[in-house]
Amino acid sequence: MIFTIRTTVGQESLVVDILANKIKKEELNVYSISVIPGLKGYILIEADNEMTVRRAIANTSHVKGRGIVGGEVKIDELSSLLEAKPLMKSIKPGQKVELISGPFKGEKAKVIRVNDTKEEVTVELLEAAVKIPVTIHAENIRILKE
Repeated sequence: MIFTIRTTVGQESLVVDILANKIKKEELNVYSISVIPGLKGYILIEADNEMTVRRAIANTSHVKGRGIVGGEVKIDELSSLLEAKPLMKSIKPGQKVELISGPFKGEKAKVIRVNDTKEEVTVELLEAAVKIPVTIHAENIRILKE
C-alpha cells in the first residue's frame, strides 16, 4: 500500500532521512520512501498498512497536519508522476511557451525551431515590438496548455 504524506515544502528530503532512521530503529514494515520531483510538499511511503505509516510519522518534524493525505494511493494514479518523459520529444515548433529563467523570465513566446542534439529551442517573444529569435536551453521553458 502506498500513502501520500504532506510535508513542509522544501523539506521533503530531510523528512525522508528522519523517517528512514526512525523506521530502521523501530523495525517498522515500511518498504520504501520516495521524493517525487515536481511533487513539492509531499512524499510517498509504501508500507504494509496505514497504522505502520502513522507510527512512522508520529512526532516527526516537518510532517504537516495529520500527515496522511486521502488514504491509500493506487499505483495507476501515480503513473504520470513516475514515468520519465523526454523533454525534447514534447516540444514542437508552433507551441506557446513561458520562459522560466533568464532575462526574459515570465515572458510568453512561440517555439520556432527545436535543436534536439543541443537541447536548445529558438523562440520568438509574443509581446515584443520587434520579432527577434532568441535561442535558449530547453529546460528554461514551460509549455503552456492551449
